[in-house]
Amino acid sequence: MPDSRDDRPTTLLLIRHGETAWNAEGRIQGQLDVPLSPRGIWQAARLAERLAERQGDEPIDAVVASDLARAMLTAQPLAAALGRDVIAEPLLRERHFGRFQGHTLDEIAAQWAADFHRWRDRDPAWSIPDGESGAQFIARVFAGLARVVAAHPGGTVAVVAHGGTLDVAYRAARALAWDAPREHVMLNASINRVQARAGAPAALRLSILDWGDVAHLGSARDELAGA
Repeated sequence: MPDSRDDRPTTLLLIRHGETAWNAEGRIQGQLDVPLSPRGIWQAARLAERLAERQGDEPIDAVVASDLARAMLTAQPLAAALGRDVIAEPLLRERHFGRFQGHTLDEIAAQWAADFHRWRDRDPAWSIPDGESGAQFIARVFAGLARVVAAHPGGTVAVVAHGGTLDVAYRAARALAWDAPREHVMLNASINRVQARAGAPAALRLSILDWGDVAHLGSARDELAGA
């Protein structure tokens, strides 16, 4: 007899990784493996405390993270507080920003003006040189989230990932086009509660329950605002 949880949506606590030095500098990280800054380490500890305290109200069944260091380092204190291991999911990595990685917006605009404008046009079919297109990134993120939901039907999963990953999920939930102006924040170490139901073919139906919760921090950075 199937578990009744299979018929219930999965709750995803989508969490952007803690702050890094490159976040503070406005430098594109992409898939470069940048560790947390001291502030990011502090944020990860506060996040763990907050979610551990909520276990009685909303037990977390698993902790999943992008395998990049900044996500894993954010997830580890939470997993330790819950007595769990972090499940690494490479599909939830940030977008591969190709030649833009390691540079600020001003540097990109000065060195590769044409590519910078193509990127800012947000054409999902356009690939950043040596990197991913928006369409490739979206498909990868959805494959990763679908894998999480399939593994934990009806459960609650903390998913630590990246600003771009959260952007994909938010836009899907709100039916917001890839090139539409951003109306949402992606704050470091924020908690963003999303309900997910598996759909066919291999698609997810997402809905926002709560977004941009940083009560455990007081404030947090969104250096991508306007980007």
